[in-house]
Amino acid sequence: MTDQEIIERINTSLAEEFELELDDMRPEANIYGELGLDSLDTVDMVIVLEAAFKFKIREEAAIREIRTLGDIHKFVIAKTRQQQGAE
Repeated sequence: MTDQEIIERINTSLAEEFELELDDMRPEANIYGELGLDSLDTVDMVIVLEAAFKFKIREEAAIREIRTLGDIHKFVIAKTRQQQGAE
């Protein structure tokens, strides 16, 4: 899976789950401000990403640093590459 395919899957999955417009799914979009998610939505977001990519997201330091959609993209791309390396 290419980075672009990962980004598209993230955007589509989150847009469907949280009823967001795909046009609003820009890397610089703040997930709490511009996308309107809150701390409770973060739990749902983790579940959606785990289901979409078939990996577990544990309490990792990188998660606490996520503020934008681009941060999510980078995190999931790195996690996907890590998982592929382990196979």
